[in-house]
This record gives sequence, C-alpha cells and structure tokens, in this order.
Amino acid sequence: MALIAGSPMVAPGPDLPLVVLDPGHGGRDPGAIGVGGVPEKTLTLAAARAIRDALLASRRVRVAMTREDDRFVSLEQRTERARRMGAALFLSLHCDGATDAKASGGTIYTLSEVASDKEAARLAARENRADLLPGVDLRAAGADVASLLIDLAQRRTMEVSARYADLLEREAGVAMRLHPRPRRMAALAVLKAPDVPSVLFELGYVSNPQDLRFLGSAAGRAQLAASVRRATEIFLATRGPRR
Repeated sequence: MALIAGSPMVAPGPDLPLVVLDPGHGGRDPGAIGVGGVPEKTLTLAAARAIRDALLASRRVRVAMTREDDRFVSLEQRTERARRMGAALFLSLHCDGATDAKASGGTIYTLSEVASDKEAARLAARENRADLLPGVDLRAAGADVASLLIDLAQRRTMEVSARYADLLEREAGVAMRLHPRPRRMAALAVLKAPDVPSVLFELGYVSNPQDLRFLGSAAGRAQLAASVRRATEIFLATRGPRR
C-alpha cells in the first residue's frame, strides 16, 4: 500500500500504530537555502530517512513517508493521506532560515487555538462532511453542530499533540541544540487534521553553519533519529486507547 505514488509504506506488522513522517518541501519547492546552497528539501528528506530507519528498528511501529524522493507534494495531500491511513502520529520535518547567521536551534510547533477554531468552522462548511471524523457522519448535522463536534475533536487532538511535543522537546534537547524558546504554536496547514496528533519539528537553521553541519552529517542525523524514536515510543506506549 502506498501513501502517494513512489512513497511505499514500510511496515513490520499490520496491527502496529502508524507513524507518518513528512519531509518538508520537495521537487519544485526547495524550501530555505542554506549555507553553501544546500536546500532545505534535501536535509528534511535525509532526516526523515534516518528517523524512519530508527523507528522501524524498534519493531513497535509502522512508518510511512509523504515522499521518499525529490518530488513535490501539496500540503493537502500530506495531511489527507495520513488521515485516510489512520495515522497515530504525523511528524512534519522542516528547517528554519534567517538573515542572522547566529540564529540557531530546533523549534517544535503545535496548532494554535485560533487556528483550530477557524479550521473547525471551515471544515463544518464543507458540502461533504461524511469523513471528517472517524466513525461520525456529519452530513445530517447543521453547520453549528458539526463545527462544535469538529472543534471538540480537534482540541482533544491538540492536547495529545502537545504531549508528544513535550516528549520530543525533552528527548531532542539531549541530542541536539534547541532554540531558547523551542515550543511554539502556529496556524500551519499540516497541523490541522482534526483526528491525527500532529507536530511540526523545525530541525535547526540552515543559515547557521553549526546547525547545518549537524543535519548534514550521518552522526548528527543518527542522534536526532534516536531522540525521535525515544519520544515516539514513550508517546505511543502511554497514549491510551485510540478514539
């Protein structure tokens, strides 16, 4: 089974939870351009592959990637396919860039409450609402009722996402440099799935030579991957029953 064309799902067992890794950018979208001309899309794909291999080595999860090579994938495709596959976790990987070369460190994003409110209203206004929430057909519900139910689901998902973000901050903070203010909230499109815990991890600044060396080295990626594996294992072991 494939997440998108050319991106096979690698899985040790069909009953294990699915983690979807989302290497940011790709194809015609290079992302931020780093020191020496290294594009963000190359770094995120290399990091995703390292994380995938570390997660699969645990034999506790299935793993899918939104892209396995240098191709463009829309934001909507990234999140919608993960929802349809029933992902237990969606982790989007990006890199920052800044005009100040001293800016450094990773940051971890979850969805803001304002964005959640607006997204619930937008989804409720859709003509076809049959598949917005697992096990709930909202087609017969009015827009106000649908918006309320979606909002409740999304806020629960936000709470679960925050728990994973806490674990990721703790584990990654041991393995790599994080920004002095590493936890943030934003209206990022890839975080808006109402039923899939979603976190976006900015892995560092491509404009910072030290961050770039870390992400560009196999040893650095291995440290990053090990920390994500630890955070993910703890998260999935303590998440409780799925909805």
